[in-house]
Amino acid sequence: MRHAGNNFVIPRFRARVSCALFFLALLVACTATGWGQADEFQPNFSAGPTGILVHSRFGGQIFGFDIDQNGTEGLLTEAKTLANGNVLAAVETFDQATGNILNVVELTQPTHSQDDFITMGIVGNSVGLFEHEHVGTLFVNSRTFSVLNPLSSNRITGSWMPPIGAQHIIMPGGVSRSQGVPNVAVFAYDNSGQFIPYVFSSNVANNTFGPVVRITDSNNFGSVPPPVAYDSVTNQALLGGGPGCFGCRPVFAVVDLTAGTFTEFVGTGFGFVNGLAIDAADGIACSTTEDDANVEFYDLSSRTGFTVVLPGSSQQQFYSGADVEFDPIHKLFLIAQPNSSSAPSGSTIYVYDIHGNLQETINGFNFSNSFNVVATYIALHPSLRSGYVDGPDQGVNELQAFTY
Repeated sequence: MRHAGNNFVIPRFRARVSCALFFLALLVACTATGWGQADEFQPNFSAGPTGILVHSRFGGQIFGFDIDQNGTEGLLTEAKTLANGNVLAAVETFDQATGNILNVVELTQPTHSQDDFITMGIVGNSVGLFEHEHVGTLFVNSRTFSVLNPLSSNRITGSWMPPIGAQHIIMPGGVSRSQGVPNVAVFAYDNSGQFIPYVFSSNVANNTFGPVVRITDSNNFGSVPPPVAYDSVTNQALLGGGPGCFGCRPVFAVVDLTAGTFTEFVGTGFGFVNGLAIDAADGIACSTTEDDANVEFYDLSSRTGFTVVLPGSSQQQFYSGADVEFDPIHKLFLIAQPNSSSAPSGSTIYVYDIHGNLQETINGFNFSNSFNVVATYIALHPSLRSGYVDGPDQGVNELQAFTY
């Protein structure tokens, strides 16, 4: 196991095995290496979409969502443009078991408003977080953040006031959505033209913040907002960046949120980093890259890694993976693939263990990013081996439940 503040060594990743030899190799590995014994996984042969859908209350496009990993509810925001050009926007909670909307937490006045809301995630211990974008004549002129603590209160209980000015924006993927630990990592994108972003930690429930770290490498982390993951053991943020040119390697930043420093290392794979998640207990990161349909696994102590190719993709960019999420109970990384390479159409979720072995291929989704304002997201409830993902309606006004 991994411990903060100590020098630690993580055993080498086991070599990948072919699907045909998977079960035999798993049996051998479990008897041959102690690292595999704690995270044995039995595939769920009934895995897939459950038929439960969440529909936005007013039929608007969903601007982000999340589910409570320690509760029964979820959070979403929606916006619908009306015939008069104004916007009806709402913040809503829903029941994970039925998909029913439970409460409209906040609603704009559609007679004159262009405002909208964006779900930033559920963080800490069942704390809902969303952003309110206040629109002037043409542009957003201010952004405020509200919390539901706990989410099950189904009401706004306070504000979150990050230490940034008007020149910085927290994008929908800028909060690490860490649940079960007090803090999150936050990436604030510089919108002033200087392209000098900030990273900091926050206890959202208490509205407190760690040191604000200035990221000076604008070439790798300033042009496109990178995905951010939080290592709760070392209190570090991991950013997935790079120059983004075709054939270029990704670059990762490790931001020490206690000391206020950052370092970098070059990753494997090619292109921008699309998705990123961390297994903090074992010091392992998993990412997807844009140009090659690869999934990458990194040992964060040595900053070395290896790649696996998404099944059937032939490393074609069209089949590249998107969001990556981690199940800490079963030690699994879930990979979203908007354009499936394992089914004739639709989207796929792949389930890998922390050693890079494919455990499950789950088809029957449709979460293409084509019309999404907020990128595809896999929201997990690890103790139930269930989750929600965008789709299947192309109007982006539905969420789809699944098991794995």
